[in-house]
Amino acid sequence: MTVAQPLPVQHPSVWTATQQHGKESEWCYHLSTTDLAEIDAALRHVQAKALELTDVTQAEFPLPTLGPKLKQFTTEVVEGRGFQIIKGVPVDRYSPAESTTVYWGLGTYWGKIVPQNKKAHLIGHVRDIHKGDGQKNPINRVYSTNAAEPWHVDDADVVGLLCLKTAKEGGLTSWSSSAAIYNRMLQSHPQYVQVLSEDCYLDRKNEIPAGKKPYFVLPVFTRHKGHLCCFYADNYYQLCQRHSEVPRLTPTQLAAFAEFNRLAALDELRMDMKLQPGDIQLLHNHSIVHCRSGFVDYEEEDRKRHLLRMWITPEQGWPLPEQFADRYHTVEVGNRGGIYCPNETPYVPLDPFQ
Repeated sequence: MTVAQPLPVQHPSVWTATQQHGKESEWCYHLSTTDLAEIDAALRHVQAKALELTDVTQAEFPLPTLGPKLKQFTTEVVEGRGFQIIKGVPVDRYSPAESTTVYWGLGTYWGKIVPQNKKAHLIGHVRDIHKGDGQKNPINRVYSTNAAEPWHVDDADVVGLLCLKTAKEGGLTSWSSSAAIYNRMLQSHPQYVQVLSEDCYLDRKNEIPAGKKPYFVLPVFTRHKGHLCCFYADNYYQLCQRHSEVPRLTPTQLAAFAEFNRLAALDELRMDMKLQPGDIQLLHNHSIVHCRSGFVDYEEEDRKRHLLRMWITPEQGWPLPEQFADRYHTVEVGNRGGIYCPNETPYVPLDPFQ
């Protein structure tokens, strides 16, 4: 009996960089003077009421005309092309605490903000806190080092980054359509699509929720209720080999991972951007993979590369198969995603070293 080959994905999230380069006005929004006035007024409102950041809601951060635009961006990220750039947050005239407050306030329009590490940080500091030595320990999350981050997705529906400071050299952000990668692979190496549609074992890097194993199991590609869901984390597969009970990676799996990385990095598929202070990037993790080049920092502490990261679960979302619950803690739309470790209360750290 002949097994039918899967069909290519047809969806707005299937695109090439070549197609997107001429459409910047569609996916890059520059904050207007009216937008900035609304943000400043909302910030003053929060400061006047001396609110705890986690108590700030849309009602406490009113954005009368910008708010609906922010929600529309979420819809485009989830249901459309899978990414959005916003430029012009005036981080140069905000203190670090004010930038964090503004970012949180904007985030309330995108969805529920969920914890992103074992310390339950609701806003993460993407900064080299290991002084250039972080890559020596494979357990370190790469965002806390200056090493290159391989192609991956994050553990929530949407990931957001707000740039505060750029590096002296490097730190280029890149992203590609995972469905475009799938379609190319289906055409050239259908056997790799098959192996990446089977269970893969990923390490939790010692961020282990109660009752869970130190690893989890998910395919790279899952076709579910009309969507292609992609979950890819290149270095987590190799690290998971430290667990003796985990099956050994096969040559075919390793070749499939290598081909995934090659396709993601093709010039015609890959979008590149050196995020500048005040830039926000939103990515849909089920349809977009991303990476970052390594970087060299300035010597001065106040000039070191620094971004704020947010993991978001919007009110709208793709249906996910139940297998995702082992990583997302639930597949309930609007409530899934994030890392929940025992005895940790989610909070927003203002210091990268907290």
